[in-house]
Amino acid sequence: MATLFPLAISMGDPAGIGPEIIAKAWLRRQEAGLPPFFVIGDARAVGRVWDGPIAPIDSPGSATAAFDTALPVFTVEDGGEIVPGYPDLDGARCALHALEMATGFTRSGAAGALVTAPVSKAQLYQIGFTHAGQTEFVAERVGVAAEQTAMMLAGPTLRVVPVTTHVPLAQVAELLSPGLLVAKARVVARALIRDFGIGAPRLAFAGLNPHAGEQGTIGREEIDILIPAIEVLRGEGIDASGPFPADTMFHERGRAMFDVAICCYHDQALVPIKTLHFDEGVNTTLGLPIVRTSPDHGTAFGIAGRDRAEPGAMIAAIRMAAEAARRRADYHQA
Repeated sequence: MATLFPLAISMGDPAGIGPEIIAKAWLRRQEAGLPPFFVIGDARAVGRVWDGPIAPIDSPGSATAAFDTALPVFTVEDGGEIVPGYPDLDGARCALHALEMATGFTRSGAAGALVTAPVSKAQLYQIGFTHAGQTEFVAERVGVAAEQTAMMLAGPTLRVVPVTTHVPLAQVAELLSPGLLVAKARVVARALIRDFGIGAPRLAFAGLNPHAGEQGTIGREEIDILIPAIEVLRGEGIDASGPFPADTMFHERGRAMFDVAICCYHDQALVPIKTLHFDEGVNTTLGLPIVRTSPDHGTAFGIAGRDRAEPGAMIAAIRMAAEAARRRADYHQA
C-alpha cells in the first residue's frame, strides 16, 4: 500500500481558493483520516493565505516524510505577484504547469492518484489552453480519448454522470445517441466495479423530456435514443433501468434504487448533487489509467484570501482518490 502514496494535488489558480482549501485539508488530515499528499504549484500562494508550516520538496518521494509536520509543496512555476482574488496570466501559467506536472507524476507512478484544485478556464484560454476543462486535458495526457471517459459527480448519498457537459442546452438532443449513451454507461459500470467496489452496479437513466416524454407525447428522445441504449446494456448484463422522469429520481427513496444516475445534460446532473452535497461533492474522471478527482466547485475568487473557503469538498476529493487507488490496486491483484 505504501507505493500508492503520496497523492499529487495540483494547486489550481493560485489566486483562487485552492491554496486555502488544500492547507485546511492538511490541518484536518488526522481527523479526516487523509493519506500523505503534496501540492504542486507556487509555495508563495499558500503563504499568502496561511501561516502554517510548509515543507519545500524536490521530489514526490520526499513528501511522506515531511507530511506529518508540514504541508509538502513542490514549486513548479513562479506564479507572479499572486494576489488572492485577482487572477492573472502568470497565475494561469502556474496552474497549467502544475496540472501538467501532477498528471505526469501520477501517470509515472510517483504519485498514487491525482487531485486537481479549481482553475479559471477564462484565464487559461488566454494563454493558449484549448481543452474544454481539466478533465479533457488529463485524458489527453494519459492517452485516452474523451469519448472513452465519463465525468461523475459523487457525494455521500448520490452519484450522477452527465452524458453531455459544457454545451448549450439547445444542442443536447442532437448530441445524444444510443451509441454515446452505451459508451458512457460501459465506462461507468466498469469504474464502479473497479474503483468503488460495487459488484453489480445499478445504472438509472434520466429522461430528457418532462415526465420522460410520456410515451412520446412530449418528445421521442426516450423512445428513439434512451430505450435502445438501455436494451443494449441489459443485453450485455449491465443493470440499466429507465428512462425515469428526472423530477422524481432524486428524493431519498428514489436514490436508494440506483448506484448512479445517468443524466442527459449538465444541469440535470449537477443541480441535485450540488443541492444535496454542496460542500462534499467530488468530481471524478472515470475511464482513465490513473485515479483523478477534484472538488466539485470553482475558484471562488470572490472569497479568496478571506479565510472563508470550506475545505469539505477538497477533503472528500482526497479521501475518494485514496480509496479508489486502494480498490483499484486490490482489483488488479485479485
